Amino acid sequence: MSDRLTVLKTYKLYVGGKFPRSESGRVYEVTDSKGTWLANAPLASRKDARDAVVAARTAQGGWAGATAYNRGQVLYRVAEMLEGRKDQFVREVADAEGISKPKATAVVDAAIDRWVWYAGWTDKIAQVVGGANPVAGPFFNLSTPEPTGVVAVVAPQESSFLGLVSVLAPVIATGNTAVVIAAEKSPLPALSLGEVLATSDVPGGVVNILTGKTAEIAAPLAAHQDVNAIDLTGAGADLARDLEIAAADNLKRVLRPQPVDFSADPGTHRLTAFLETKTVWHPTGSLGASGSAY
Repeated sequence: MSDRLTVLKTYKLYVGGKFPRSESGRVYEVTDSKGTWLANAPLASRKDARDAVVAARTAQGGWAGATAYNRGQVLYRVAEMLEGRKDQFVREVADAEGISKPKATAVVDAAIDRWVWYAGWTDKIAQVVGGANPVAGPFFNLSTPEPTGVVAVVAPQESSFLGLVSVLAPVIATGNTAVVIAAEKSPLPALSLGEVLATSDVPGGVVNILTGKTAEIAAPLAAHQDVNAIDLTGAGADLARDLEIAAADNLKRVLRPQPVDFSADPGTHRLTAFLETKTVWHPTGSLGASGSAY
C-alpha cells in the first residue's frame, strides 16, 4: 500500500453566505499547541471587513423582521447541525486549545447547549426587558426591545469555540447581524462554524466570519459608520482602548472586555447588551369627562 500525500485544507472567509478568499490573496499558517501545521487560514484585509459590513447591513432588516419564534428555530437548527459534526469540532478544538479529547468533547457539548439556550430566549427576552408602563393619562405606554443593528464582535482569543458561540449567539438571537473576528491563533473552529451556518437556516449575511490579525481587522470595524455596536471581549487592554475611542465617532454601543468564565451560566446580560428600547404611546380611547372608555 503506497503512502498518500496529506491534503491540507485552505480555509476561506465566510461573508454574505458565501466563502470568498481574502481580496488581498493572503493566508497564514495555523498550527496546533505543539507547532504542527494544521492548515492555512485567510488573512483578511480592511476591504474584507468593509465587505462583511455591507453583507451584514443587507441582511439585517430581514433578520430583525423575522419573528422571534422563527429566530429561535433557526438557532436550534444550528445546534442540530453541530451535533451531527461533533467529532470534527472536538478534533479542531483539541488541536486549537491544546486540550485532551475528553475536555474538548465537554467544550463542544457546552457550545451546542449554548445555542439551544439562546434559541429558547429569542421569544422570551421581550417579556423580561419590555412591558407596559404606568402613566398619568388616557394612554397605553408600551416599551419593547429592538435590535441595535450591525454588531462587530472581537471573539475571545483563548476560547476558540465555546467563547465564540457565547458572544455570537446572543447577538443574532435578538435580531442583530454580526461581523466576527475569530481568534487569531486558533481560527479553525470559527471557520468550520461558518460551514455549518451556510448549510443551516441562518440567512446569508446574518453572520460573517473574518480571520487574520485582530488589530488590523478590528480598526476599520470600530471606525465604520455603518457598524452600530462592538463587542471587545477578545481585545487586549491597549487595543480595546483604541477601538473604544474609534467607536465613539458614531456613538456605537460598546461592550468592554472583562474576565469571563464561558462554562458558567451565561445569564441574559449579553442578550440585552445590544438591544434598544422603543417606547410607544397610544390613546386608550377615552370618550369624555365621565371617564368612560373602551
